[in-house]
Amino acid sequence: MNKNLLIVGHVPSPNTKILRDAVVKGATSPDISGIRVVVRTPFEANAEDVLKADGIILGTSENLGYMSGALKDFFDRIYYPCLEEKQGLPYGIYIRAGHDGTGTKRAVETIIAGLRWSPVQEDALICRGDYKSEFENQCEELGMLMAAGLEAGIF
Repeated sequence: MNKNLLIVGHVPSPNTKILRDAVVKGATSPDISGIRVVVRTPFEANAEDVLKADGIILGTSENLGYMSGALKDFFDRIYYPCLEEKQGLPYGIYIRAGHDGTGTKRAVETIIAGLRWSPVQEDALICRGDYKSEFENQCEELGMLMAAGLEAGIF
């Protein structure tokens, strides 16, 4: 049985695109099968994408201590159509934060708590401070974790 993994990543810069692509690389590992990966920006993704998803990974930049306007727009458009239908949806988060990232994390998790989605990570992945190549490995691991968990029926 194929499962759908939706990756909604905001990519306003080359570095955020690299991180989103690292998540996709992990999710599409040749060691994992039966997972259909759908990649969208927050502006492209819609409620139908979420309703079809068996898991979702959200990526955002930190903007003035908050999530990107693009991700907020995504939540505004999918919240009510998905509220009752997708309770328990497994999710992961990565945040590219030039500073602290905690305000961004809090804002995203507040909305997700209302949606009643289920985290697959103990804590959100915050890629904080100056850009480091290790962020790419961490994002790849997140994509692989989600895809492998869906494949194994853990999530």
